[in-house]
Amino acid sequence: MTAPRTPGLAPSPAPAPSPSPSPLPPHTARRRFVTVSVLYWLPVGLTIAPLILLFTERGMALTAVAGCFAAHSLTAAVLELPTGGLSDVIGRRTVLAAAGLLGLAAFTLQGLGTTAWVLALGMALMGAGRALSSGPAEAWYVDTVQAHSGPEAELRTGLARAGTATSAALAAGTLLGGGLPWLLGLGPDLGARLSEATSGLVLPLSVPSLLAAVLEIVFVLYVLTALPEPPRPRATLRAVLRGIPVTVADGLRLGGRDSVVRRILLSAGAAGAALAVLELLTPGRAAALTGAAESGAVVFAGLACAGFLCSALGNHLAPLAARVAGGGGRAVLLSLGAGAAGLLLLGVTATGGGPVALVGGATGFGLVYLGLGAAGPNENDLLHRRVTGAGRATALSVQSLALQLVAALAGLAISTLPTGPAPWLVGGGVLLGGGLLWAGGLSRAPEMRKVAEAAK
Repeated sequence: MTAPRTPGLAPSPAPAPSPSPSPLPPHTARRRFVTVSVLYWLPVGLTIAPLILLFTERGMALTAVAGCFAAHSLTAAVLELPTGGLSDVIGRRTVLAAAGLLGLAAFTLQGLGTTAWVLALGMALMGAGRALSSGPAEAWYVDTVQAHSGPEAELRTGLARAGTATSAALAAGTLLGGGLPWLLGLGPDLGARLSEATSGLVLPLSVPSLLAAVLEIVFVLYVLTALPEPPRPRATLRAVLRGIPVTVADGLRLGGRDSVVRRILLSAGAAGAALAVLELLTPGRAAALTGAAESGAVVFAGLACAGFLCSALGNHLAPLAARVAGGGGRAVLLSLGAGAAGLLLLGVTATGGGPVALVGGATGFGLVYLGLGAAGPNENDLLHRRVTGAGRATALSVQSLALQLVAALAGLAISTLPTGPAPWLVGGGVLLGGGLLWAGGLSRAPEMRKVAEAAK
């Protein structure tokens, strides 16, 4: 498929343009998309469990740790749309490779840094890499499949398998990253000898971050060798910078003029609110149920891993949900409804104790992730049928930004509510509202509308 020309970008003259390579067959593109998803998210999973403990081991106060995480979130939010536009202008592979290099630098700084500013820089670089990675791999997959099979090519299966692989990689990474420092502590003074041999640069808690840095090298090499793209017009830096705002503006306007895209963005915001409730309240809930912060942390780590596995199952079931429900929009309605039921169950059991509250809370937690996992591929299948390749990564970035911004605002709002059922019930109500946006359903005609018609 010939790459769409972005306004303001003119190809440099060439004596004899070479023909574009044939696009990969869909099954090959799907396999590579899944592999890229695993290689990107496995390093992230490795650092989930030990990162805060590593920062405190370096002598940072909790307020400084919170500042480091704020540096990550703010950097990702600020760069989300520009980097999506950059991917649409210069290509998916280049931006993904840059995300991997930033991840390599970030994990290295996290593993070896000993001062607050170095660790904050590492978190900011991770946020920049997260923004760069938001969309290009999925956009590459959809571009490749549609170039081979046309704009009505089946996408949902590949999106579901990549979502399943992402959640499974996060679950595996969480277990491995949490277990490595513990395993190092089993040997006779192994952790102490490691720290002494490296003059305190490498602690047992640093090992997951350094392993993540090594995996980022593998990710970059795979991206550069396994994700072929048709040649894009050469452009100067000035032309690229001029083309990005045009692409971003087109992506924002799409949400205003297309009702389906608008529903997708609002549903993403509702999902962000639900995730904010879980992330803020679940650790305290676990500690309250077990009676101690330490045991609560162990329970929360197990719940996080279980949540990723439930999300993987939801992603896997997304195509089945669409078939049973009679369309992607109805599947989103049912999936978000299941997630809302999970939050409501967490609210109902919020003030209880004992086995009933524990089982009810765990069931509700799993339902939320199961529902969000099943909704994601169906939402994105609909999204890709409303946008063209020229703005695909930007549209995904707008969706990601909607989730992040609403999650941040919801976190602030929920923190002002009294403890008890109220925060859980509010989160469940917001997620249910996101599902009810699809109550009118979608006919198969709009769902299968050609991309060229949807972009008008």
